[in-house]
Amino acid sequence: MTQQPTMTPLSKEMQECVQACMTCHSVCEETMSSCLQMGGQAQMQIMRAVMDCAEMTRMCADMMMRRSPLSAEMCAMCARACDMCAEACMSMPDDAQMMRCAEACRRCAEMCRSMSAATM
Repeated sequence: MTQQPTMTPLSKEMQECVQACMTCHSVCEETMSSCLQMGGQAQMQIMRAVMDCAEMTRMCADMMMRRSPLSAEMCAMCARACDMCAEACMSMPDDAQMMRCAEACRRCAEMCRSMSAATM
């Protein structure tokens, strides 16, 4: 029997970053649903930022998990998308869902920024 090469486990920092991305992705998806229910109140600029962030966080997590050589660059782009989303959500400070989204985005941006600076 030939032994399959084992994959090195993700570092604790990468695991935490993947988790932050997945959490942020989920919260962004919930926020999109919330925006759609609001109708006219939710501005298109906010929706675009939330949609971009949802896509970027999912893709970033996927790329880190499969150890893509583009992970560091993706983390930098993801941090930027999260910053933009947090800023857009902050424009509706009275909306609890928007504030949850902004918080998840900020945490994810921070984790992704540190991963983009690290050697993966």
